[in-house]
Amino acid sequence: MPGLVLGGVITFAVSLPLACLMLRWRCRGTGPPFGPRARYRAGLIVVVTASAAAVVGVLCLAGGHVPAYIGILVPGGLALGRLPPRRDQEMLPRGWPALLTVPFSRLYDRMGEDLQDWCDTRIEAARGRPQWIADAAQYYWNQLGRVTNQRARADLDRWLQSITHKIAMVKLVDLEPGPRRLRASLDVHPATQLSRKYREDDPARTAARLEAEALNELHLFLAYAYRLGYHDMLIYPYRPSAHRPVISLPERRDVHKSGYT
Repeated sequence: MPGLVLGGVITFAVSLPLACLMLRWRCRGTGPPFGPRARYRAGLIVVVTASAAAVVGVLCLAGGHVPAYIGILVPGGLALGRLPPRRDQEMLPRGWPALLTVPFSRLYDRMGEDLQDWCDTRIEAARGRPQWIADAAQYYWNQLGRVTNQRARADLDRWLQSITHKIAMVKLVDLEPGPRRLRASLDVHPATQLSRKYREDDPARTAARLEAEALNELHLFLAYAYRLGYHDMLIYPYRPSAHRPVISLPERRDVHKSGYT
């Protein structure tokens, strides 16, 4: 009996980190399974898997004098299966094996919420002014130096260029360039080329649309980077003073008159 207990404890202790590793492997390309909202579901899956491994190990040891550590093969099952589960099939009554996918479905829901919260925090930091959107995109792009996948790099580059161009067009509208020059500038880049939704005779509406689209593309950029594993990127701007309002000239004169620097 002491040998069975010891074998179960050791199997559980070894299976626990292995289950964490296999769960991370299963969730690759989706996001970290141990985020703020998902960690409780992920922890439950890991603990249940390690417990199952310990039970299997003890049963093998008790029934056939097989070493208990054979149970550490159980966490390997976390790396198998569909990712993510298809809900339309999971809703069908297919028996008890279908129940095994339910915890993963709930985990993916929480991971999606973590992704949304992560993106929303960075979007809000760049929402104040149009130029901040372009600066934030460049700031986050600079943190993606390890992206070696050519397709992923091309997608990220395309979003960055589109965001930068659209914000440049928003700034151009502020200069009141006239319909002809605005149309010519819009046609320079494929993202705004020959599109009827950008009307040169309604520059205010066009600028609002361009800014909204740039913000949406920044969200897509961030979500893509998150799924690639860059979920530790610093928030733009990382300095709290970077978004301080600019002091107008009269206010600056008052500051100098009062003797403050």
